[in-house]
Amino acid sequence: MRLYVNIDHVATIREARRTDEPDPVRAAVLAELGGAEGITVHLREDRRHIQDRDLRLLMATCRSGVNLEVAAEPEVTQIACEARPMQVTLVPERREEVTTEGGLDLSRPETTERVGEAVERLREHGIRVSLFVDPDPAALEASREMGVEAVELHTGEYANARDDEGRARQLARLHRGARLGRELGLAVHAGHGLTYENVIPVAALAEIEEVNIGHSIVSRAVLVGLERAVREMVQLLRQAPARVKEPGRWIPPLGY
Repeated sequence: MRLYVNIDHVATIREARRTDEPDPVRAAVLAELGGAEGITVHLREDRRHIQDRDLRLLMATCRSGVNLEVAAEPEVTQIACEARPMQVTLVPERREEVTTEGGLDLSRPETTERVGEAVERLREHGIRVSLFVDPDPAALEASREMGVEAVELHTGEYANARDDEGRARQLARLHRGARLGRELGLAVHAGHGLTYENVIPVAALAEIEEVNIGHSIVSRAVLVGLERAVREMVQLLRQAPARVKEPGRWIPPLGY
């Protein structure tokens, strides 16, 4: 299980004052020191947090790998092609949303066409491509048909479930999606809304090889520091298989 730390919200704090601190690039260094195996940033079209300069500096200094999230739009796709990060994850994006609200809707022909063009362009530049999708068979099969190397399963509905029954239902859905993704030959990642309190059952799913976590880690870092916050999350991920005996069933974290 690899942990990629999303540092967008470090930039969110900076942009609240339109100043030069805190610096997300320095945050990336601390995240790597804490054990992160990669750094994730979302270069939004409206540049509400991460800026073009941040990406350039990350590409020059990041020692692990950069997973760049962008919408399947020409401007940001071109920036991704020029930056050549280790991976680009194509995500849906609406300017009025607070955060990403779901996976790419690959059932809509206009979305499929736009995403397909972005995938082809990125792959022409030798960039590994992942699609952020809901854990549903149709979305996973469409992803395979587009020729991408990976998918990131949207875990928001699991994270937002209000009771154990709902969490168990959504965890089982994630498990089915992860198994299908692997059967289709895709690398399976997961992310959105994962926290120190809910990550263990997801991390225990053997088919998922990578998680992207940002807000929860940055929130804890405000209290204990970023390097320690990352190290604590890495420890939870490593302990997950031993803590959860039945990956398809919701079991709360033990002793944390």
